[in-house]
Amino acid sequence: MSNVNEPRIVAASRALARPPRRALTALATVLALAVVAALAWQSVRPPAARPAGAPASDFSAGRAFERVQAIATGPHVAGSAANSAVRDQVLAALRAAGLTAEVQDTTSVQGGELSSSAGGTGLARVRNVVALLPGTASTGRIFLVAHYDSAQTGPGGNDDAAGTATVLEAARALAGGPRLRNDVVFVLTDAEEACLCGAQAFVEQHPLAQGGGVVLNLEARGSSGPAIMFETAADNAALVGAFAKAPKPVGTSFAVEIYRRLPNDTDFTAFRERGFTGLNTAYIDGAAVYHAPTDTPSAMDTDSLQHLGDNTLALARDLGDRDLAGLRSGADATYFPVPGGLAVYPGALTWPLAALALLAELALAWLARRRGLAGTGRLAAGFGLALVPIVVVPVLAQLLWALLKVIRPGYAELPIDPYRPFWYRLAILALAALVVFAWYALLRRRLGPAALAIGGLGWLAVLGLVLAAFAPGGSYLTALPALAGALAGIAAVFLRGWWPVVALALGAAVAIIVLLPTVIMFFPALGLNLAASGAFIATLLGLALLPVIDLLHPEAGGQRGMVAARARRLGALPALAAAVAVLACTATGLVVDRFDAAHPAPTHLMYALDTDTNEALWLSAEASPQQWTSQYVFGPAATVTATLPAFGAEKLLAGPAQAATLPAPLLTKVADSTAGDLRTVRLRLAPQRPVRLVTLHVGAETTVTAATAGGRPVPTDRTAGGPWGFGFVFHAPPADGVEITMTVRGTAPLKIRVMDASDGLSTLPGFKPRPADVGITGSHSSEMLAVAHTYTL
Repeated sequence: MSNVNEPRIVAASRALARPPRRALTALATVLALAVVAALAWQSVRPPAARPAGAPASDFSAGRAFERVQAIATGPHVAGSAANSAVRDQVLAALRAAGLTAEVQDTTSVQGGELSSSAGGTGLARVRNVVALLPGTASTGRIFLVAHYDSAQTGPGGNDDAAGTATVLEAARALAGGPRLRNDVVFVLTDAEEACLCGAQAFVEQHPLAQGGGVVLNLEARGSSGPAIMFETAADNAALVGAFAKAPKPVGTSFAVEIYRRLPNDTDFTAFRERGFTGLNTAYIDGAAVYHAPTDTPSAMDTDSLQHLGDNTLALARDLGDRDLAGLRSGADATYFPVPGGLAVYPGALTWPLAALALLAELALAWLARRRGLAGTGRLAAGFGLALVPIVVVPVLAQLLWALLKVIRPGYAELPIDPYRPFWYRLAILALAALVVFAWYALLRRRLGPAALAIGGLGWLAVLGLVLAAFAPGGSYLTALPALAGALAGIAAVFLRGWWPVVALALGAAVAIIVLLPTVIMFFPALGLNLAASGAFIATLLGLALLPVIDLLHPEAGGQRGMVAARARRLGALPALAAAVAVLACTATGLVVDRFDAAHPAPTHLMYALDTDTNEALWLSAEASPQQWTSQYVFGPAATVTATLPAFGAEKLLAGPAQAATLPAPLLTKVADSTAGDLRTVRLRLAPQRPVRLVTLHVGAETTVTAATAGGRPVPTDRTAGGPWGFGFVFHAPPADGVEITMTVRGTAPLKIRVMDASDGLSTLPGFKPRPADVGITGSHSSEMLAVAHTYTL
């Protein structure tokens, strides 16, 4: 047993391993773990792209990329002529594969970015492309899904020409190969960017969707990186087992837990909510191009396209010959990437493993106390002080990103990451290493290596239990390293010679295999905007590696004077090296990641004309106006709900603009009848120019009891707020307008605010073209030109 008042130098000698020839052992251990780290990194790397001349039975990124180039020649928003041209290409490709393809032309109701502002309801006229490959004795249907429309601000080279091209290449390979047992349905949806309305229309209205099935939804939220399976339906154990057999499965049950808590949706949402099972996959690195004009085919890493296609085609073939009724397992699986594949085990083991990790940690602490490696006071102090790097590193990482945004204001308008984030990510990893190394060096002599290592593992064990309770699919992330580290520590106490180091190295290897791929995936998934997340996982990895980190320090054994001072200086070297790395990587990132014509600084600008008063405004959603935007707008930000209810309660920067000569949408009354205190009016809302959407809002003083638009029921229990009540957005409206029926309470005049919106500001009076290094934010409202008018009926 130890005494907290004993000499510091004695505490420093109390390590879990004291090998002979310490320097050589440290070098060998670091090299071995570097190999493990390389293998862990390789487990989440996409495969090399295959050329267009690859065998016809294989997926070829070369062939698929030719489709991407043809699709992503420019923006092709739902309802546009460009989108019709893309739809024709999709139809031709499916028919060339020998399939009978049809267009589902209908109206759908769903939510969306602008829809939430418009009382929470969005509609669209959609034109989905659907083709069926019949099975020989089908037990169910497999749906390969991607959306062929793009955001209005970019050509969608990755989002989602990549998914569309993957479905078409897979359709060619499947149709040209042996017949599968099960039906395969190829669904290329429309209006995903607008309101997810294409997928909603398919699951609600198309005959092939009746009875459900297995969905493989394909997306891209960037331009590179592995194709990550980031979302599943519930009860996924059997389906994850099938996914584990894909050529290179990359996914983690922790990502599913996170995604379920984020306010994000894809086409997969409509299928999942309708009772389908399935997998949602996307590559997500290089997110600076997301929805932006820079999302061109040339920005795509075709290795990522190959990864998306390899797994999709292999899964379609595998599932195509299974009894699909057996894919509902009744439970979720825990899974994560490991060298050579995917580790999968039943979710039922989550609590037992978390509890076992804590018990092993407590056993290690008891054994360390028993063997005199750390007393109760030092163990308690080690556990408490291990919280310091866990808290400090994420805070410093977030502060570093805040500093970078001050240096480069344009970073604030990028989706989540700079164009070239590699060096900044390394800087954050070096920052985590700096804090862990410095913290360890400062406390090692006072508390001892064993107390600090056990304290660090203790937090991993505790977090394993916390995650088991609140995010079961993520519990493995800390429970398994804690369990491996504790068992390795127990073994090290009993072993002699080199064997303690071998045991600790094996425990560290488990931590690297489990945690390092998560660090690699977290950075692009949440971006530097949430730099703290990746830094937090990196800190946990650092704590799990403390027994190995101790080998980098000279062994202490009663030295005094100059010898002890020299030992302290040597112990500070890892922290010093990490500090240099932080500065060097940050500086390199600033040099490498500059805004230029190929990587422009994004800006956000809109224009709104009120034809009631013939007054116009420039509007921007930027947090503070950048240099280019400041010539149009200024602070403070304010809402514009009173005159533009479709913009919602978001605060916008505004500035006066010249009124353009533009026609407002025309609202005409087709029929009007009254029964008791209920009035039913039939209206037609018709844009008078080519537009992307129209909106309608009724004054808050009027109660709308029932409504339809485009023949589809519209919820009336949602309101836009402020002076406006019932409302909706209709995307891709027909040229002759949208027919609307409303039943309202009372006979008072109806006050109705309508708006339409097109894209592009270059022809407006007073607009000054952007310099080459100034770009457009990838947003559903960027470059919007809105015209509004009030009618009283």
